Amino acid sequence: MLTLAVERVVIMELFIAVLVLLVLIGLSNVLNRFVPFIPVPLIQIALGVAAALLPAGVHLPLNPELFFVLFIAPLLYNDGKRTPRNELWNLRAPILLLALGLVFVTVAVAGYIIHWLIPSIPLPAAFALAAILSPTDAVAVGAMAGRVHLPKSIHRLLEGEALMNDASGLVAFKFAIAATVTGVFSLAQATVSFILIAAGGLLAGALMSFLLIRLGVWIRRLGMEDVTIHMLLQILTPFVIYLVSEEIGVSGILAVVAGGIIHAIERDRAESVQLKMQVVSASTWSVILFILNGLVFMILGVQIPDVLNTIFVNVSFNNFEVLGYVVLIFLLLVLLRFLWIYLFWQGNEWLRSTRKSPIGKPRFKEIIILSLSGVRGAVTLAGAFSIPYVLQDGSPFPERDLIIFLAAGVILVSLIAASVLLPVLAREEGKTSDEHTPQKSERKAQDIMLNAAIRAVKSEMNDENKAAALTVVSDLSKYIKQAAGQYTADSRKAMQKQETVMNLVATRAERKEIEAMMDENALGPEAAFKCDTWLDRKEMMLSNRANTQLLASLHEVGRMLGQLFASRNHKQAQPFMLENAELFRKVKLRTSQAAIKAVRAQMNDTNRTAALSVIAKYERVMARLRAWNQDKAEDPFNQEKLELQMVAIQEQRNTVQQLYENGEITRDVAAKLRRYINDVEATVLKND
Repeated sequence: MLTLAVERVVIMELFIAVLVLLVLIGLSNVLNRFVPFIPVPLIQIALGVAAALLPAGVHLPLNPELFFVLFIAPLLYNDGKRTPRNELWNLRAPILLLALGLVFVTVAVAGYIIHWLIPSIPLPAAFALAAILSPTDAVAVGAMAGRVHLPKSIHRLLEGEALMNDASGLVAFKFAIAATVTGVFSLAQATVSFILIAAGGLLAGALMSFLLIRLGVWIRRLGMEDVTIHMLLQILTPFVIYLVSEEIGVSGILAVVAGGIIHAIERDRAESVQLKMQVVSASTWSVILFILNGLVFMILGVQIPDVLNTIFVNVSFNNFEVLGYVVLIFLLLVLLRFLWIYLFWQGNEWLRSTRKSPIGKPRFKEIIILSLSGVRGAVTLAGAFSIPYVLQDGSPFPERDLIIFLAAGVILVSLIAASVLLPVLAREEGKTSDEHTPQKSERKAQDIMLNAAIRAVKSEMNDENKAAALTVVSDLSKYIKQAAGQYTADSRKAMQKQETVMNLVATRAERKEIEAMMDENALGPEAAFKCDTWLDRKEMMLSNRANTQLLASLHEVGRMLGQLFASRNHKQAQPFMLENAELFRKVKLRTSQAAIKAVRAQMNDTNRTAALSVIAKYERVMARLRAWNQDKAEDPFNQEKLELQMVAIQEQRNTVQQLYENGEITRDVAAKLRRYINDVEATVLKND
């Protein structure tokens, strides 16, 4: 019973600790609004440190295996899913040289230098420290890239490196630890094992992702189109891939990356039939990634006080000396990275006579940016915590606490150095290219978010809300042209002209439909004459291009129909008017359908916006006529339109956040776009 009570207390403490960290994640984003020059990851680390230092502070033990499966697996899966495959393939040579070549060079060179610098760390253990410090962290790289606008080629190169080098670094770390514990090491065995682990991870991840995708297709063929089920399957995918891959002895990290790439390929192929799933997936993953990214840095911050305290209270260590080791190791890693990139880039320049380089001519500033962008993160600390406490002979692992301290120190220094220096270097770099000016970046982002909103609205469209959906889509299409600067005085006149032409097409289609109804004896001569009279007036106004008169005429027609429809409240007093109202309702429904069909037949890329605007008006009329037939007290059109406008607004917010996290827009542009979205939302709610 006592054991059970203790377990309950531990579980409750863990639950409260997670809740506190989630609250702090939200607080970190609020604080970042007031101190935008400090990146969110550093704020989150600082809050994590503060949470651990409080009297009743958060103490969250770092379990490396749980950390990798719970955080690294879904984050890398998402990175593999969203990273452009064509760009990764074009940069395959520099990515492999950084993810493989630089890692092994760092292990060899830095390992010997660390052992020379700190003789108390044996050479195999020094290799282990160099190995765990060699891979850049995908989460940290993404956080840094989201804060500064790096050149596109550099951004993709860093993403590709971070996706691949975790596996090489962790495998090298594994063999270095094994050599330290057992005292045995075989280079040939390590090389073969690495090839098998890496290739097996890529193959296993691709195969499992394909099978899970086929499972989703099979479930869909059974008639189970519930988005919740398919979303659950997608969320479970990275965990299943990672756990199975690690269980069979291959790289779970490379497996989830490969799984994400396969998922992206399938998503692109089936985009047209799974649009709603795409929208739900993007929204769900944005929340998951926001929480996981924040927790990674929070957990890192929570671990730092204990790591530092272990060394600082130990009288056998000189505090200033060990801090100097941290700085020297960091400078060593940056120097090795700089030399490796410079030599590769210089060699690439020499070979440019035979082939075209995907990254262009080497520039000193770009090499410095790449060197400083190699930030380390929680993967490094998690690996360091996985160091065993004892060797095979039962003796303590040499300098385990110092190794963990050095790893944590290098993480902090790399994050701080990148946060301070990268914005300055990247800002100067951005000045040389007109492509990344704030104005152009804002226009491009606005176009992306409005198109995303259109896709979201279309995914929600059905027979009941079709009129409202087309109206919202038409409005968004106009906003896109406004954002692109296409709505000048001349363009507005051209748009009005196109709408006039489309209205004429629709009116003539209505007239033909009335003639067809007369031929079918579905409409009497008197009623047909009255309908033709309305259409004559409408067509005359359209032909004269008198838009204000046209609107007045249409309003009059609507008022006349409204008066007829109002007769339903006086059924006993005006049965004849009720019959007329029902007749004209049927006529208008049928002629509106004919008008929409005719407009669609004439629609092309040039007049699409005008055509959609005309179709939306007819769909709205039809929706109101159907609502009257069902004796609804309220017009559902406005409510449906409001709901879809909220869908569009939320999708725009999600898109802006995604663009900012991907580093495609700056913080200032993101803030400006958010203010624009808030203004639109306020206008929509006010009008409602």
